[in-house]
Amino acid sequence: MRQSPLVVVANRLPIDDSVAPDGAFEWRRSPGGLVSALHPLLRHTPATWVGWAGGTGPAPELPDVDGVRMRTVALNAEDFRDHYEGFANATLWPLYHDAVEQPEYHRRWWEAYQRVNQRFAEAAAEVAEPGGLVWVQDYHLQLVPGLLRALRPDLRIGFFLHVPFPPPELFMQLPRRSELLRGMLGADLIGFQRAQAAHNFAQLAAKVLGLSATDRRIGVDDRVVRIGAFPVAIDTAEMAALAARPEVADRARRLRQDLGQPEKVILSVDRMDYTKGIEQRLKAYRELLASGDVKVRDTVLVQVAVPSRDRVGQYQILRDRVEHQVGRINGEFGRVGEPAIHYLSQPFDRAELVALYRVADVMAVTPLRDGMNLVAKEYVAARVDGTGALLLSEFAGAAAELEQAYLVNPHDLDGLKQGLLAALRAGPEDVAARMRAMREHLAHNDIHAWAASYLSALEESGSLVGRRPAPR
Repeated sequence: MRQSPLVVVANRLPIDDSVAPDGAFEWRRSPGGLVSALHPLLRHTPATWVGWAGGTGPAPELPDVDGVRMRTVALNAEDFRDHYEGFANATLWPLYHDAVEQPEYHRRWWEAYQRVNQRFAEAAAEVAEPGGLVWVQDYHLQLVPGLLRALRPDLRIGFFLHVPFPPPELFMQLPRRSELLRGMLGADLIGFQRAQAAHNFAQLAAKVLGLSATDRRIGVDDRVVRIGAFPVAIDTAEMAALAARPEVADRARRLRQDLGQPEKVILSVDRMDYTKGIEQRLKAYRELLASGDVKVRDTVLVQVAVPSRDRVGQYQILRDRVEHQVGRINGEFGRVGEPAIHYLSQPFDRAELVALYRVADVMAVTPLRDGMNLVAKEYVAARVDGTGALLLSEFAGAAAELEQAYLVNPHDLDGLKQGLLAALRAGPEDVAARMRAMREHLAHNDIHAWAASYLSALEESGSLVGRRPAPR
């Protein structure tokens, strides 16, 4: 196995599950946003991506994709059930999202989490060149930095958490809280989406582990671990260029015709996840229809809900509830050929999604809690004509940057309704001023700035005291 100066370690490989006719794999745009964030960087950087290919059984040998080497990690059916569906997505995910759903704790899940994290750490140790950079991604792999440091103390190790990091009173529920904190502290630099998350982590390092900690630095043995906020971004220029293509503009016009040429189109694009606030959004929309503030012929809601974690019981129940709610609203308020809600439970290719962004007069991004939410940023970047209103939850990480959006508390049904009406009824001058400010921010804070900021901080971070040469 060839070694690389930069190794990205993530739960999934960034490839499509299907193979093109010529035998090549393509980059997969995951609904969670990780691949969308890292793809532009890695196209121009010699790197290896360590991850799971998506199936159970032996790890397949995969070709390079856009010059990035793929190093697969094997998961069997038990690993998938207990590590991925269990500890990662039924313990950590709900806990990190304000316990919107009750987290579950099972000892066999923790054992699988340890086992799989060890496997990822060993794979990264194998492919990283001496003194190289390893960038570990997200909550599935929080033990990897510590495990990797034990294997390869010569490496610079970064960890980035794409989801929120909870306040101490929530994190303290975890039976294995000390091990998770120490695992993350194996990194030289720990990046979060928001400064509050770094603050939460520092408090826990001091409280649980007794370490000397500030919101920027934590002393661990003979090292200093840096922590901080590095809000993830998008390739703003690439999104704008795609939105400006004539075929995308033509598709947007056809989509609006297919929707019946309404005065206003509201769009929401989410993974099917209980953190996204889909049910609250639909309830608010139904009440606006019932009150007459919104009329079906004049306004259309397009709800895209990309399937996610279909084998997890909570997600199956959520999908059933959402589809029942959509059916009820359409039954009450729709007409023949004029549904109140166009509901699409399917993934979209990039160009089709951007055409939908161009159609939407209002983009409703109202999660109950979200680390960042790149959909909000993509929408702003795609509005090349300077129009469009962004309705954004205060609890999405993007709200800290896109302050000119129509900000709402999605837990407050009346506030959500008022925010949606404000976005629908806003004058063109107000909409244009808000969009202009948000687009200027994204132009200066794109994916390249994000990656440069994080990787520069990683290269500068960590004390060299105790750092040893790579094993021969």
